[in-house]
Amino acid sequence: MRTIGINLHARAGLNDEEYLRSMAEFGFGATFTGSQWTDPKKLIVFADLCAKHGITYETMHAPFGHINDIWYDNEDGEAMLSELTACVDNCALAGVGIAVVHLSSGLTPPSITDVGRSRYEKLVDHAACKGVKIAFENQRMLANLSWALETFGPDVAGFCWDCGHENCFTPGREYMPLFADRLICTHIHDNDGVFNNDLHLIPFDGTLCYERVAKQLAKSPYTGSLMLEVIASTSGRYEDISAVEYLEKAAAAARRLADMTVSNTK
Repeated sequence: MRTIGINLHARAGLNDEEYLRSMAEFGFGATFTGSQWTDPKKLIVFADLCAKHGITYETMHAPFGHINDIWYDNEDGEAMLSELTACVDNCALAGVGIAVVHLSSGLTPPSITDVGRSRYEKLVDHAACKGVKIAFENQRMLANLSWALETFGPDVAGFCWDCGHENCFTPGREYMPLFADRLICTHIHDNDGVFNNDLHLIPFDGTLCYERVAKQLAKSPYTGSLMLEVIASTSGRYEDISAVEYLEKAAAAARRLADMTVSNTK
């Protein structure tokens, strides 16, 4: 049976323990977070809470607020590398095996540069020493993702498939036919297919074709979790339900996709 997962605090209204308890009650077996912890003790407390409720703390999303700076030969680029490196250190501290990393942002990101390549090489080397893999996520640019997955082997890096990004950032482009063999984690969410409008809806609440998603997952060697990356506040469409009801609805959608995936393997 496929494990289903969901990001921490997709819907406000519950504290960490209440959220994890509800996740477990609705059948979620995994979660991911950002890298918001600056206090190592608080990070360890959260990791212990996950274990208490039988939730695998699967991935941590690295900072990306000024990710384009990574490609520039300046102090901001070094600061971005430091933020990514700190995320890897947090992963190692909390026993999280994968750090999800963006390569660029926006419609007109900088070109691939030697200094940027060097920084990502340092990041991946550091992560490997810490026992953490880097999962490069699809955004808008195919070239930098191709470069990363060609440069770094499957022992140290892989692909994070964000099907929601595919639907609104790069309509008509499919990443799984290119990188399915490198898939190590997923970000699953929906939107209306409006260009550059990333709504992070619960699956089946938008226009994304989940029959295709299920088929592509089923054809791939990937056996990991189906991880939702949903954010209730982004669309404002879930204001009439509580946080617990939101988690119940999200779990039902995730199980539906899991069942579709299994059906397509037969």
